[in-house]
Amino acid sequence: MERGKMAEAESLETAAEHERILREIESTDTACIGPTLRSVYDGEEHGRFMEKLETRIRNHDREIEKMCNFHYQGFVDSITELLKVRGEAQKLKNQVTDTNRKLQHEGKELVIAMEELKQCRLQQRNISATVDKLMLCLPVLEMYSKLRDQMKTKRHYPALKTLEHLEHTYLPQVSHYRFCKVMVDNIPKLREEIKDVSMSDLKDFLESIRKHSDKIGETAMKQVPGAQDLVDFSPVYRCLHIYSVLGARETFENYYRKQRRKQARLVLQPPSNMHETLDGYRKYFNQIVGFFVVEDHILHTTQGLVNRAYIDELWEMALSKTIAALRTHSSYCSDPNLVLDLKNLIVLFADTLQVYGFPVNQLFDMLLEIRDQYSETLLKKWSGIFRNILDSDNYSPIPVTSEEIYKKVVGQFPFQDTELEKQPFPKKFPFSEFVPKVYNQIKEFIYACLKFSEDLHLSSTEVDDMIRKSTNLLLTRTLSSSLQNVIKRKNIGLTELVQIIINTTHLEKSCKYLEEFITNITNVLPETVHTTKLYGTTTFKDARHAAEEEIYTNLNQKIDQFLQLADYDWMTGDLGNKASDYLVDLIAFLRNTFAVFTHLPGKVAQTACMSACKHLATSLMQLLLEAEVRQLTLGALQQFNLDVRECEQFARSGPVPGFQEDTLQLAFIDLRQLLDLFLQWDWSTYLADYGQPTCKYLRVNPVTALTLLEKMKDTSRKNNMFAQFRKNERDKQKLIDTVAKQLRGLISSHHS
Repeated sequence: MERGKMAEAESLETAAEHERILREIESTDTACIGPTLRSVYDGEEHGRFMEKLETRIRNHDREIEKMCNFHYQGFVDSITELLKVRGEAQKLKNQVTDTNRKLQHEGKELVIAMEELKQCRLQQRNISATVDKLMLCLPVLEMYSKLRDQMKTKRHYPALKTLEHLEHTYLPQVSHYRFCKVMVDNIPKLREEIKDVSMSDLKDFLESIRKHSDKIGETAMKQVPGAQDLVDFSPVYRCLHIYSVLGARETFENYYRKQRRKQARLVLQPPSNMHETLDGYRKYFNQIVGFFVVEDHILHTTQGLVNRAYIDELWEMALSKTIAALRTHSSYCSDPNLVLDLKNLIVLFADTLQVYGFPVNQLFDMLLEIRDQYSETLLKKWSGIFRNILDSDNYSPIPVTSEEIYKKVVGQFPFQDTELEKQPFPKKFPFSEFVPKVYNQIKEFIYACLKFSEDLHLSSTEVDDMIRKSTNLLLTRTLSSSLQNVIKRKNIGLTELVQIIINTTHLEKSCKYLEEFITNITNVLPETVHTTKLYGTTTFKDARHAAEEEIYTNLNQKIDQFLQLADYDWMTGDLGNKASDYLVDLIAFLRNTFAVFTHLPGKVAQTACMSACKHLATSLMQLLLEAEVRQLTLGALQQFNLDVRECEQFARSGPVPGFQEDTLQLAFIDLRQLLDLFLQWDWSTYLADYGQPTCKYLRVNPVTALTLLEKMKDTSRKNNMFAQFRKNERDKQKLIDTVAKQLRGLISSHHS
């Protein structure tokens, strides 16, 4: 029963589904009925559905038939009306066909015109579209053409700006065109090309300023404003802007600084022969100044391409290398004029760079070092000048024949002598020509020292100190050496030595005028604290003392030369009646020599005369006692006594004024007492009074007496071969032996 209920329920459900499908078929478009029918065939009740479908179709047919029957008369009437209309329609068709034929015939040209108009309109639209596209493309092409022109004319920075506009403004509007793609692809290449070309221009610029630094520096050293105007800096600015726009500014800065450092090292490398001429130094300085003028301009006209730290670093390097080069090359210079010109050039170099803000104190410090070298070169130069003056001097008092010549000499050398002024012409100055010449050369040296101190920013005291120290070196070293060389010259004569003493005396007196001369040109009073004093007085005193010593030595040498002519016959038995010829000549020479000493200071002449007499006396004593003279006779001793008397007569005659009575004769006292002892044979007195202050033969040394006595004893023995037969001779020989024995006793007791 339950099964029957279940079957009944399923049958009802199927019937409802079939009804739904039928309604869907009736209301759905035939194109979409496929899925509905598929659902029927997919089920198991399609037979029952077909039955229902057939039933539904029959129902619809009956409804259609009912409807047709109801409207049949109306349908017949409609057909009748339709047949009438067909005739009228046929007429209308014929009329339309005819009208159409006429219209076609009449409108054929119009159609053709309309077709042409259509084509024109189409072309117009195409042209308009083309023009619109071209209007978009033309600015791009124009900009590209402008870009190529700018690059061709090397206007790289504007070209880069044009490229930026082209890339960011114009090309995006026409990016779908193939030529635009080509342009877009070419833009990086164009940038690199601009970058490379601008860098090439920069390299040309760097090479150009390297070559023209000399000219730039020369212009700047003339203190002419606008030396930088000689340089076209536009390549630097363009390249800097280009690299900045391209985002490579740091690369550009590093490259520029690296290249300029290299150029700086080249500029700072002096040529090996720079020291030979001033032009060598000038070109070196011009290049350095030119380099830093360019860098200073770059510093002030670009924002950060170079900075102050970079400039200071370069300047420190330049300063150290320049100073080192100048120290080395200036040391080779021996010409003071070149050193002075170099100093002026360095001052100009320093002042020029100081205008551009570079510190130059070290250069002025170095100039003080060069000042010492300049002083040395001056000393060498003046050494030659003094040597020439002294060599060419005639060492004779300057003759004056007129007032004009007198004033000229006095104008050259500060000399005042009222007695000389009163004398009539012709007359003579006491000094020779080298006095005014040396004096004026000392002043010229002072002027030369002053020239170097100009523009060194030194105080008057510093200048005064520098001049005085240099002048002292000139006096104590250079002039002193020159004078000493003349004095020590082998062929120097007594006349020349006397004149040198006179000359140095006057030069010594002129030192106070040199002090005044320095004071006048430096405006620093000598009384100022720490003022250096001139040592000229010492120099001339030393030279004079050396000349005096040389006079003494020279006189002694002359005396020795005369003594070499002495030719005593020590064995003679003849008694002479006059002095030896050599001694007469010697005395005549001494008289003439001391006559020249009239202008010498009294003490010098007296010392020279006393020295000559002492040397003569000593030499005569040595001649008498020398070992080679083994024997001598009384006759020889008497001849020797005549020569000594001649010397004593010379001493008494007062060859040089100023000696007290018999003072000069004391030089020969040793000889006189010795000769008197032997010639008077006064041994008893000598032996009795020996050692007493009042002894007559106080100056006779027993050793000297014994030596001479031995020579006479040997003579007596050998020359008196028959003396043993003569009682007197035998007695004399005994006496000599006795005296000799007593002398030995004196000597022995004296030594004990």
